[in-house]
Amino acid sequence: MIHQHVTGNPTVVALHGTGGNEREFLAFSQSLVTGVGHLSVRGEEPENGQNRWFRRFAEGVFDEDNLRFRADQLADFVQTTLPTEKRIVLGFSNGANMASALVIRHPELFSAAVLLAPMVPFAEEPMPELTGMPILMVCGEHDPMVPRMNAQTLATQYATAGADVQVHWHAGGHSPDQTSLFVVKSFLAGLKLKLSAE
Repeated sequence: MIHQHVTGNPTVVALHGTGGNEREFLAFSQSLVTGVGHLSVRGEEPENGQNRWFRRFAEGVFDEDNLRFRADQLADFVQTTLPTEKRIVLGFSNGANMASALVIRHPELFSAAVLLAPMVPFAEEPMPELTGMPILMVCGEHDPMVPRMNAQTLATQYATAGADVQVHWHAGGHSPDQTSLFVVKSFLAGLKLKLSAE
């Protein structure tokens, strides 16, 4: 898979949103936390010339079979590329939905997750045991693409599976505001200290 990799342990696995790429999202990931590795990957399901992680039938209506296939493919790539590192998955929008699918289908791969503007990835998918996994969700009160109820449902699914879920709501739309980015930076700084000490 096309990617950019800065070695370090732990490593942030960075997944861009629709229309993004591995170069831009590597820079974004590095702006959030330093002194760690970063693996920024490009989605392989283009839509109208834009990079995406998986197909969709319409806005907010996912091709779940394709999502499962692409999540499993990406999990294999992450495991091969980062065989021994501790990993934190970070995703925005379409990348957050892929990150969420990875956590659900391959929870053993990640120590934590940061999901920026995520949606419920699967209508029906067994939730794994996620006891104690730190998950930060950043959601917009006025997000035109992610209904509040959808984000709340995802948070409940994670909490029910045992994850340590934090949901930060901001007053904006789909993209995180500066206050939200400060929350993300603080969350990642804490994870860096914790994982480095283990």
